[in-house]
Amino acid sequence: MPQRPVASTTNGRLNLEQQRKRAKELLPHLKREDPNATLSQAQWQIARGLGFSSWPKLKAHVDALDFAARHPDFIASDEARTTHWRCGNDIAHSLQVAGFRGQFQMLTDPLCMGPVRDLPGDDYQPLRGAFISHAFGLNETEVARRLADEYARLEHLATAQHSVLWCEADAYDQLFLIRALAGLERLPPKLELIEVDRIPGVERFIGIGQLAPDVLAWLWPQRRLVDEAAIQLAKQAWGAYCDPSPVRWAELAHGKHCALPLLAPALLRQLQELPGTRDGLSLTERLALGYIAEAGPVQFGQVFAELMARREPLPFLGDMMFHALLRPLIDGDQPLLVETETHLEWPRRELALTALGLEVLDANAYWPDHSSHARWVGGVRIEPGRAHWTVDGDAQPVWRSARE
Repeated sequence: MPQRPVASTTNGRLNLEQQRKRAKELLPHLKREDPNATLSQAQWQIARGLGFSSWPKLKAHVDALDFAARHPDFIASDEARTTHWRCGNDIAHSLQVAGFRGQFQMLTDPLCMGPVRDLPGDDYQPLRGAFISHAFGLNETEVARRLADEYARLEHLATAQHSVLWCEADAYDQLFLIRALAGLERLPPKLELIEVDRIPGVERFIGIGQLAPDVLAWLWPQRRLVDEAAIQLAKQAWGAYCDPSPVRWAELAHGKHCALPLLAPALLRQLQELPGTRDGLSLTERLALGYIAEAGPVQFGQVFAELMARREPLPFLGDMMFHALLRPLIDGDQPLLVETETHLEWPRRELALTALGLEVLDANAYWPDHSSHARWVGGVRIEPGRAHWTVDGDAQPVWRSARE
């Protein structure tokens, strides 16, 4: 199964003495511009650069992290009966290191890729299993077994005594969240949510999996109860995402939802995986082609690293997921990319644009008119040469007739 992305310039753990040293080193540079500059001003600039409004708030955050690491009080009295849910195994070890004693469960179905329909389990799981095994070159029987096991365990969410969902703000996590909540007929005995879109001191927050164990301990007291409003919103969002039309999905993506405040931005970013009205590219495809055009022949793995580090506005892909998304641009009858050094592992293979790739990137050609592969985004199917849904520059759905 595809894994969660893990990348960052920091793991969230801050050393106050190191920040004090940075402030002292910054002070001479400030004094060149203003002889009256003080150490307090240097500390303020360091704090602002790490995402804090003041040096005291930076210090308070470091103190809170230290306390969480030194004291076991963050462990709930019923923690041994708690089930921690995640859309991957990236925090399983860190939770153990931090002292969590509950069970760990995960749903690895990458709902941000491939066909996602609101179907009964007997129809839904074969649909997802066939996509996952084909996209990632995995054994179909093993994929089916794993999906069946994970979804069977997810059904116990409704009756579990205490469950906690750990999520960040991207489409991978938020789609997992609404899938989990949409399957509930009523509120479980105790269901809580930890969700986060940024961590103070982390310059490029990509996911909870990048965080140090003591930062997970710091997050633990910030969990909140899931209420009925969140469940009803999740049901509405799940139905919209699975629909063959993205109209209801777009309405939710452009709204604000107090019950699940990180949902709309994730839905909006996922909406941009539909073909753009001008070039027919998804945003991921457009960002990748743009970088390859700038960098010349460049290794596959470097393209992924560039998008995760700088260009992707809301990172949601693991490396294997990115590889699978770009394969249709390489393997079709009229490819946009040429792949060389194919005797190497895929991250080390070089990619370059074809002439058609340049035309599409410049919006002088429309990718689905040349593609050999049908593509799904949620419940929306994009079939080459057929009328399909697109999104314009404002991320609004637009119906495109065949061969416009």
